[in-house]
Amino acid sequence: MSTELPKTFDPAEIEARWYAHWEQEGLFRPARPEAQPYTIVNPPPNVTGSLHIGHALDNTLQDVMIRYERLRGKDALWVVGTDHAGIATQMVVERQLEDKQDKRTNYSREDFVAKVWKWKEESGGTITRQLRRLGCSMDWSREQFTMDEHFSQAVLKTFVDLYNDGLIYRDKRLVNWDPKLKTAISDLEVETTDVKGGFWHSKYPLEDGVTLADGRDYIEVATTRPETMLADMAVAVHPEDERYASVVGKHVVLPITGRRVPIVADEHADPELGSGAVKITPGHDFNDFEVGKRAGFKPGEMLNMLDGEANVCQTADGLVPEEYLGLHRFKRDGVDGARELVVQRMKDCGCLIPHVTKDKEGNETLHDAEPRTIATPFGDRGGVVIEPWLTDQWYVDAATLAKKPIEAVKNGDIEIVPNSWEKTFFNWMENIQPWCVSRQLWWGHRIPAWYGPDEKVFVAQNESHARQLAEDHYKSEGLANPEIHFQETQSFRKGNEVVGWTGPATDISDAVPAGENVVMLRRDEDVLDTWFSSALWPSATLGWPEQTDLLAKHYPNDLLISGFDILFFWDARMMMMGQYNTGKNPWPKLYLHGLVRAADGQKMSKSKGNVVDPLGLIDQYGADALRFFMAAMESQGRDIKMDDKRIEGYRNFATKLWNATRFCQANGIGASTSIAAPKAEHAVNRWIIGEVVETKAALDQALAELRFDAAANTIYHFVWDRFCDWYLELIKPVLS
Repeated sequence: MSTELPKTFDPAEIEARWYAHWEQEGLFRPARPEAQPYTIVNPPPNVTGSLHIGHALDNTLQDVMIRYERLRGKDALWVVGTDHAGIATQMVVERQLEDKQDKRTNYSREDFVAKVWKWKEESGGTITRQLRRLGCSMDWSREQFTMDEHFSQAVLKTFVDLYNDGLIYRDKRLVNWDPKLKTAISDLEVETTDVKGGFWHSKYPLEDGVTLADGRDYIEVATTRPETMLADMAVAVHPEDERYASVVGKHVVLPITGRRVPIVADEHADPELGSGAVKITPGHDFNDFEVGKRAGFKPGEMLNMLDGEANVCQTADGLVPEEYLGLHRFKRDGVDGARELVVQRMKDCGCLIPHVTKDKEGNETLHDAEPRTIATPFGDRGGVVIEPWLTDQWYVDAATLAKKPIEAVKNGDIEIVPNSWEKTFFNWMENIQPWCVSRQLWWGHRIPAWYGPDEKVFVAQNESHARQLAEDHYKSEGLANPEIHFQETQSFRKGNEVVGWTGPATDISDAVPAGENVVMLRRDEDVLDTWFSSALWPSATLGWPEQTDLLAKHYPNDLLISGFDILFFWDARMMMMGQYNTGKNPWPKLYLHGLVRAADGQKMSKSKGNVVDPLGLIDQYGADALRFFMAAMESQGRDIKMDDKRIEGYRNFATKLWNATRFCQANGIGASTSIAAPKAEHAVNRWIIGEVVETKAALDQALAELRFDAAANTIYHFVWDRFCDWYLELIKPVLS
């Protein structure tokens, strides 16, 4: 390619032309088999995604390191790929169906998944094209996808191995349930927003003949969610609260349902807050779930009052009045919901304690509730209030898997930069909860579990292995020559009628082969949390579980760069899975960068209208100017404030460098033809060589310490201050 520079600096043309040349020539692929490897994997963006400003920062820092180590002679590999993004991708395709007055449930699971694959092939490459525009020198020849066949096999093997080791199990616990998407979601997919609400105070009557020390025959409780009264199972008071010492172990009789529930002593109840007594709904509140367990309630005994769409359903004890059944939890479309009806019925029976306000004249006004601003969890994609919901899910024993990563960070085998994050890391890992890994979706890695008629579960990597496990089991149960068949779901079509099946195979006659030895296995309907598969990213992208040459050379990776916000959801889980599957840490160093914030320091969000489009900045100033800004502002994990003037300044810096190069070319100065520097005779040349040596040493030190700001400033000041302002001016008389 020509090295003659045009007069005008045009970053769009230059960047596109050179990037295409680099990629076509395969210059981003590792091609030095004898050299020391250097490996980074990019945090795989969602296949549905578009480049946002966080991606621009994250990938710029990775590109700095991969290009730097490539220039130093290492066999550098930057692994690139995308995540299948279960919820996000399924939502995209479902919205397309809705636009055509169609819906997912009009199709079989296989047909819908085929539509998702078609969408992925046609529209799923947006973000990878945009990463090219950013200038990322990734090895595109080996682009990965978390649903690729080899990756899926790694996911299935990991699940089966964990299950066989007792580290994956099925349990009934509370999850973050999205009633719109009708699936459990992770904490990362929950956004907490302050919402104006109320604090309702109620009387819970004590059982006959029981009173408090002050003579009251009721306990006052307060709640921000009165509808959950329908599933209350206890009232908690603090063990040292003398007001209630005489009634601990006694019972209250709940209004509306008439359910008789115990008064329990638990430190969760704060004597200084309200009345000091707390209603306990273990099936619909995370704190209450733990209180309920301490009180002796087993999860299977905890009452659930809502279905998957957050409509009221009958509790196991049958005490929810019929008028509530089918009501939505909240008022919607102008129709009162369970909340409004509960409040009204509490007023009707005299059990609602009104909130009293006084005006300046002392006149009192009664209100149903005390106004409160409530931190309320919303699903980031469904956009509705998340419901803590008691359901059966698959869980990973994260506490056991966390032990080796904790040890690795403590003994220095994994360095977290900046180390101020270590305290947070230890606090979370040492108090880690079971990890819910099942999702009620169709798109994703299907959980490799099959259930027999007796609900015996068979976990296997494929149907062949599941069949063998089932045969062995039912033979041991006394069934001679069991004939194993697979059903897709729990529903069968008999003629024009769809019927459910939970009993013996003979109950479904023509739907399956007849015979006393026939055993039907049904596949688990759920898919795995996408964080489960992405936790395998550092090794599965290199071929694991196959022992490939690439894996042997490039695993463990050398460095991970990620935002601090996914430290637990991705980084820590890669540590867990890396150690579990390979016995090795996935990398020796983890760099956590901050967030890119709006110019006023606020967090960017679509609702605030302050989101910055990096592609627009690239169009305006060029990718190099944006990248230099990101590097110059990245200071060991501190948040970055957007500043268009600074980006414009770095565009001017690029123009300065361009013009300096054109000046040199015009005077016959070009690239060196040898690695060794020519002999310097003029004093000014000896001076600039010394400056180059000092600059290189400062640059090496900055990047060794992952001080991207120091590295950028070192380059900036050398080019502008020393080379352009001094050296070029000093050599003009020599050139003339």
